[in-house]
Amino acid sequence: MAWLYLFLAGVFEVVWAFFMKESNGFTKLVPSLLTILFMVVSFGLLSISMKTLPLGTSYTIWVGIGAIGAFILGIVFFHESMNIMRIIAAALIVAGVIMMKLATKS
Repeated sequence: MAWLYLFLAGVFEVVWAFFMKESNGFTKLVPSLLTILFMVVSFGLLSISMKTLPLGTSYTIWVGIGAIGAFILGIVFFHESMNIMRIIAAALIVAGVIMMKLATKS
């Protein structure tokens, strides 16, 4: 279950990052409140996963999911650039997350 909690924590990290961007510097009420709500959920799930998973593994995978998810949402919803350097960087993050998962005993 810890891996599921960690995955969901990463997904909710992407959600709060999206709403933080939408909040326009916390000047819009609803996106600001959603940012805070999903931050609490994300941190809560991360802390539950850390009861059994190593700190380095949990945090690295959480950040990796958030980084890749935010990268994809930025391209899809905010029309951020998608050039070869950014794609290679994202691929390296994915490779690092996969390696961290494979290197951690369940």
